[in-house]
Amino acid sequence: MRMSYELDVLGDTEIDSDPVAQFSRWFDEAIAAGPGEANAMMVSTVGADGQPSSRVVLMKAFGPGGFEFYTNYDSQKGQEIAAHPRIAALFYWPTLQRQVRITGIAEKLSPEQSDAYFHSRPRGSQIGAIVSPQSQVVPDRAWLEEHFAMATHELEGQMTLERPDHWGGFRIVPETIEFWQGRPNRLHDRIRYDRGEDGRWSIHRLAP
Repeated sequence: MRMSYELDVLGDTEIDSDPVAQFSRWFDEAIAAGPGEANAMMVSTVGADGQPSSRVVLMKAFGPGGFEFYTNYDSQKGQEIAAHPRIAALFYWPTLQRQVRITGIAEKLSPEQSDAYFHSRPRGSQIGAIVSPQSQVVPDRAWLEEHFAMATHELEGQMTLERPDHWGGFRIVPETIEFWQGRPNRLHDRIRYDRGEDGRWSIHRLAP
């Protein structure tokens, strides 16, 4: 289970001065490379006991302000972010032999932003967000399906569903963004952007 990474390079002349522009270019290439969800992002948080926890979520938007995703605020990750907002994220695109690592601070999106995304979701996904006590122990699968069916029936005549207070978005405001391109002989390209106190980015090449 060993392979040689030879698909591409991330040389000094290929690096954009803006990490968001660099990410946008790689993200577009990951979408084009398919298959799969290029926006799948591993998010890692830390609990009160110091135990890290990781899971895959879907990034729904990105820009100069950061990387956005949505979840149940009462879930394990929601509670851990509320207590310890430092967070890490990882994109892995194996078809391109690339990774992007992000560290930063997670902050809640505005209610208006969460409302807008919630109402853009399929109705079934909206109802799922309303009824699911995410990360809590439930009796069995039948319990979930029963509560979903009950809510679907109760909300049948309601054209627009209200976003529950326990569900909404987070933005990861990055402090570092590292781009990893696999290379032969394990001499991978690693380019890290560090945000200074003035908001400007410095660029460093790391040893693999």
